[in-house]
Amino acid sequence: MNVSASVFQKREGGASEHCSVPLCSVSSRYNSVVSFHSFPEEETLRKKWLVKIRRENFTVTKHTKVCSTHFTESDFVVGTSRRRLKKGSVPTVFEWNRHTQTNPRLGVWERSERPSNVTSLDDSSAAELLDVSLQHHDYDATPEPGAVDLLIMKNKELEEELQQLKAKLEDLSVKQRFGLQRFVGSDDDIRFYTRFATYDHLMAFWSLTEPSTSKMLRKLTPIDEMFLFLMYLSVGLKQRDLGHRFFIHRTTVSRIIITWANFLYTLLGSVCIWMPPEVIKAHLPKEFSSTLPGSISDKEIFRQSGITSLLTPDMAIMVDKGFLVDDLVPCKIHRPAFLHKRTQMLEDD
Repeated sequence: MNVSASVFQKREGGASEHCSVPLCSVSSRYNSVVSFHSFPEEETLRKKWLVKIRRENFTVTKHTKVCSTHFTESDFVVGTSRRRLKKGSVPTVFEWNRHTQTNPRLGVWERSERPSNVTSLDDSSAAELLDVSLQHHDYDATPEPGAVDLLIMKNKELEEELQQLKAKLEDLSVKQRFGLQRFVGSDDDIRFYTRFATYDHLMAFWSLTEPSTSKMLRKLTPIDEMFLFLMYLSVGLKQRDLGHRFFIHRTTVSRIIITWANFLYTLLGSVCIWMPPEVIKAHLPKEFSSTLPGSISDKEIFRQSGITSLLTPDMAIMVDKGFLVDDLVPCKIHRPAFLHKRTQMLEDD
């Protein structure tokens, strides 16, 4: 839109508005003809405006305007007292395209047809025809301003959409695959399938085991193989059932179980589970630490146990042949007979 210089006169009073387009110095303080238009609320259309005016990382506010000199007459609504833009209008007239709007190039299927009745041409006609023909090709055409930026923006949007689709696909695959990740948020399921109290307890055990699993040949991830082995021990699932759950063959399940049984036997068997004697003595209960040092007879142990106080004359007890406690109990004592390397017992026994 062209505006003559005579209208750029300073206006008295009122707030001034400025155009946000680079290389444009139009202000409402110095003219009364040019109108100023806010950025559209629609996100997609607003991005097109930003690309067209070539403003990157630009923050748009309610005071950010684009003057009417950057729109064509066809962009405005006709027959209104106040100048208004049509829906979907985009600024296209700028300093870098010499305030003109280039005509769109014809598509591949919109080429003009060659005249079919031309038989012979002189030099001037041939040159004119060649010039017209070249106008319909894009060998030396200049792309529309901002077209490359639009393509870059579209490419970024497609990349974001692709990442979202990949995340959804991974989520679906995790839900369909029977593995440990499926039960991360359920300690009850972890306790049922592995007998570990919580998921954190299981991962603490895995952090100690994982460094030794690097050389294993596997069909599943190492942690899923351990999960399969724990399910086999805890729940008692059949190998065929485990194969269906993990989408592997039954023979593969068998190899995994054998491998992990040998692996954990070797790994955990090398860990000393007995405490040193000094640690045991330091944590002995008082009842044990107060006993006399040295050996003590079975008869004395029986006397100190307190069992004799519970016995009455109408009771009977059975003891070993060498367990001589007759003088300690008030009841009858039975001693079973023994062969003593004989083939059969004596008649008295």
